[in-house]
Amino acid sequence: MQRSLKDYLLVSLKGIAMGAADVVPGVSGGTIAFISGIYEELISTINNLNIAFFKDWKKDGLKDTWKKYNLSFLVALFVGIAISILSLVKIIKWLLHNEPLLLWSFFFGLVLASILYIGKQITAWSPKVLISIVLAAVISYFITIAEPMASPESLWYLLFCGFIAIIAMILPGVSGAFILLILGAYETFIGILNQFREGLTTFNVSLLWESFYKIVIIGIGAVAGLKLFSKVLNWMFDNHKNITLALLTGFMIGSLNKLWPWKEVLSWRTNSEGIEVPFIEKSILPASYEGDPRVMWVLIFVTIGFLLILILERLATKKEK
Repeated sequence: MQRSLKDYLLVSLKGIAMGAADVVPGVSGGTIAFISGIYEELISTINNLNIAFFKDWKKDGLKDTWKKYNLSFLVALFVGIAISILSLVKIIKWLLHNEPLLLWSFFFGLVLASILYIGKQITAWSPKVLISIVLAAVISYFITIAEPMASPESLWYLLFCGFIAIIAMILPGVSGAFILLILGAYETFIGILNQFREGLTTFNVSLLWESFYKIVIIGIGAVAGLKLFSKVLNWMFDNHKNITLALLTGFMIGSLNKLWPWKEVLSWRTNSEGIEVPFIEKSILPASYEGDPRVMWVLIFVTIGFLLILILERLATKKEK
């Protein structure tokens, strides 16, 4: 596809919107790609990119191979995504430390609406569908209360999280940040990206390297997950669409425990910056919350998050029509 510089700038702007969505649990970068009209091209380009690229490079040269694999589109898109994510991580980190109640309330509203968005796509209800929802909800809930298998900052766990979270790039309606929350790695990812941003802006080589190699590990997992998930999900949706949607719905229902705003910290851990952060938490009622529960503000931010998903859903529906 022939594109001008203006066209590629527009692709980057769409990437900025996708990056913003990918940082926020409950909002899917895939949904933004679908609404903006680049979803099919993105999936097709990713699926076509394989080891044959290097053979074609050697045979036809970089210029022709670059054009054949539509890499200008991918680069423009991912530059936009990177700019957006690196711009937002500082804000998210500040909110996590200073306004956790309001941030988690907003996320709770996002995922609550996402449950309705995914669930209403189920076209035929059956015992299998209901069992799938209940089973996925139970498994998801127990994941949220289980002690993490490893530190969220261990390299193999970062690799695993990158592998799983990339599902958001493929499936509209499912958020990669949401997956990271369930895995207990969301704050770790935000911290790594914030370190990388600070390393770039302050020319701190040590900080830049410390965050860069972790991003590479995450990226390796993401690339592997992207190639595998694109095939698995296509097969599941082609052959067992309602069961797949039911599993996703149940998974989100069970995850609401993780997003519940009012928490009691059961144990702490020291992160890579030497700061003590919550390790294991449990959900509690507002009346038991230590400090001001800010119930009215929590309800307002839950509503804002809920309405945001409904607006995105309406835009996606109009685009599809």
